[in-house]
Amino acid sequence: MERTKRVLLLLVAVATAVTASAQLKINYGKGSPLYKLQHAETAINILYVDSVNEEKLVEDAIRGMIEKLDPHSSYVTAKDMKAQAESLRGDFEGIGVQFNIVDDTLLVIQPTTNGPSEKVGIMAGDRIVMVDDTVIAGVKMPKEKIMSRLRGPKNTKVRLGVVRRGVKDLLHFTVTRDKIPVVSLDAAYIIRPGIGFIRISSFGAQTYNEVMKAAADLKAQGMKDLILDLQDNGGGYMQAATRLVNEFLDNGDLIVYTQGRMTPRSEYRADGKGTMRDGRIVVLLNEYSASASEITAGAIQDNDRGMVVGRRSFGKGLVQRPIDFEDGSELRLTVAHYYTPSGRCIQKPYTKGAKSEYSKDIEERYKHGEMTSADSIHFDDSQKFYTVKNHRVVYGGGGIMPDFFVPLDTTRYTDYHRKIAAKGIIVNANLKYVDANRKKLLKQYPTFEAFNQGYEVPDSYLNSIYEEAKKEGIEAKEINEKEQTDKTMRTQLKALVARNLWDMTQYFQVYNETSDIVMKAVELLQND
Repeated sequence: MERTKRVLLLLVAVATAVTASAQLKINYGKGSPLYKLQHAETAINILYVDSVNEEKLVEDAIRGMIEKLDPHSSYVTAKDMKAQAESLRGDFEGIGVQFNIVDDTLLVIQPTTNGPSEKVGIMAGDRIVMVDDTVIAGVKMPKEKIMSRLRGPKNTKVRLGVVRRGVKDLLHFTVTRDKIPVVSLDAAYIIRPGIGFIRISSFGAQTYNEVMKAAADLKAQGMKDLILDLQDNGGGYMQAATRLVNEFLDNGDLIVYTQGRMTPRSEYRADGKGTMRDGRIVVLLNEYSASASEITAGAIQDNDRGMVVGRRSFGKGLVQRPIDFEDGSELRLTVAHYYTPSGRCIQKPYTKGAKSEYSKDIEERYKHGEMTSADSIHFDDSQKFYTVKNHRVVYGGGGIMPDFFVPLDTTRYTDYHRKIAAKGIIVNANLKYVDANRKKLLKQYPTFEAFNQGYEVPDSYLNSIYEEAKKEGIEAKEINEKEQTDKTMRTQLKALVARNLWDMTQYFQVYNETSDIVMKAVELLQND
């Protein structure tokens, strides 16, 4: 009876998780689908020849139902929910270090500014080899297990054993764990006089506050116009996107609306109190920009507030409603579509139950030439819409098509380069190089500005990567491939060195100068 009750409670949780305005009549009687499902679970659990895991049985049943729906409805386990909540919530509790595993040892890339590790004296380049009484170096401990030992409730203490370059003895630190911010803002700087650049990796609980602080700092440095980089931004909280867009639009401007079969139309409009209603804005997109990124770009484009530059976005316009279960797991059920102010549905076409086909869409775009030529993109006239203020033609049918298309440079990364990167050789070589030369580099280049102007990647550094690649059986096929790889690799390595010496902003300050999409945005703002 207890098992039956638990299954029924699960079903009731799903059935009752509807909007207040949409009441469902649920039939639990004999012969109903719900009774059949519950009856089958009970029979399997009691009568099956072998013992079964009832929790897994129910979870598999939920997944089986979802597989026949749209590509974005999903079931998330309690364990995965915790990890995802941290990235969107904007913080977790731990010791506060960015790290990577090099030669089976935890190498500190940077301690979090004013974080618990920095406060006790842990430095970039330190190797954490012990956590409390457990050795974590040289034992092939999975990264997840190392992280679980470093993280823990706020105000709890953890003892760390640290090896530091140039210090003979093992150093010991006691770190008091604290809340550590998860930052969604990758970079913010003045890219050209009067032009600010802000890149957002995702839309989390703290994204709005992070962007507003960055924008205020850039305004103090003379920013008049803004490049908002949402490339590779897969989305996140819709509220974070609507709050941000509100800063750019006038009172009453429509930002986005949602509507579904059982979900009435719900509109989100600007209140006219935004602090960035003046100045031009360019939004950058690519094929991996999705969901909240598309809401942002669609609102800017449809209200004729700014320009969109790049390539057609992913096309994720389905709204998921979270349905929480008592064990901490969650069903994310699609209940509505996102629509831009002109009435375009953001969602690209899909076939129910065909998730593998859906996941290959980006690959198909590449095969059809969409990534390299705007002429390869064909729009259906039935999907023609008009922007709100200037009545420009825009098209629906999936994703946001930019005002200025920038083709993918297929020659930038050679097969040789891609194979080296896939083996992790570039990242590991960079970590080792910076670790060995950190003091020397910072002495020679005390500021990023000095580094950016004067640093060039040494041939020895580059050749060490090629030598490591050769050991893995990776070699350039021809001279031209090697020359192109040299050129691209030097920029990549310089950007990675900048990131490890300073932060992600400095990485993008180096990298963006070679980005066709970013440079197109700069050109438009300088020439308009």
